[in-house]
Amino acid sequence: MIHPEDAASLAISDGEAVTLGNARGETTLTAKLFDGVRRGVLIAESIHPNKAHIGGRGINMLTGAETVAPVGGAAFHDNKVWVKKAAPAA
Repeated sequence: MIHPEDAASLAISDGEAVTLGNARGETTLTAKLFDGVRRGVLIAESIHPNKAHIGGRGINMLTGAETVAPVGGAAFHDNKVWVKKAAPAA
C-alpha cells in the first residue's frame, strides 16, 4: 500500500508492479493506492512464500536475521526501503 500522493510523485498507478529495496535486497510487489497510509510509509501486508512474488523474491529479502536493539528479536515489522516502478518484464 502506498499513499496516492506518494504514488503520483513517482508516476505509480494502482495495480502497477513496483520494486522495493534496500541494502539487503529487493522485491517486486503490486501497488495498491490507499489514502489511509501515512505519506512516506509503505505497507506490505501478509507473508507469502518467495515463489508467490513477482520474480520469486519475497518481502523477507528486505530483512535481516541479526538481532536488533535493545534486547534482540527479529526486525521484520519496520524497514527503511526505496520504491520505484518495476522494470518492464523482458
